[in-house]
Amino acid sequence: MTVEPIREKEKLEQMYNLLYNRNPKYAVIFKFGINTGLRISDIIPIRVSSIFLDDGSFKDYFSLIEKKTGKQKKIKLNETLRSTLTSYVLEKCLTGEDYLFPSQKGGYVGRIQIYRILKQTAYTLDVENFGTHSLRKTWGYWTYRISQYNIGLIMDTFNHSSPTVTLRYIGINQDEKDELYALVQL
Repeated sequence: MTVEPIREKEKLEQMYNLLYNRNPKYAVIFKFGINTGLRISDIIPIRVSSIFLDDGSFKDYFSLIEKKTGKQKKIKLNETLRSTLTSYVLEKCLTGEDYLFPSQKGGYVGRIQIYRILKQTAYTLDVENFGTHSLRKTWGYWTYRISQYNIGLIMDTFNHSSPTVTLRYIGINQDEKDELYALVQL
């Protein structure tokens, strides 16, 4: 089964709210993924000090080395995510060296645990073909639409080799292609 992005904004909001009611940590992981396009393996080991300065303000950029590619990634976190992170860190009383998403057993929360909780929530909302990679694909899908179909920039962000690979990856299907053709009327 190939996982898909979440294409309905209403489902994104419902999923965030259900996750938040279950445990805010998983809601914030979800929001982090759909707002950055990072792989779950790059999200879970983040420390508070990677995002916040000692005085509690945000760093200009969140920087990391991607696990899969070994490449450096530099992200300017958007206001929605900043607001969510500020509330979450204060609510959980996290300090600089703490993991942003700590496990009850020590260290950071595991990928399989995140998968189970996100998958259950997606199932509850009838979101099909969902996995943790859906977060990354959702960012790509919505960025593609909001950026007025700037596939080159998304392709570069994902380190893909061609626009075709990126379009397939973010789940652009025939409905979206039809919509694109309807836009141009010369």
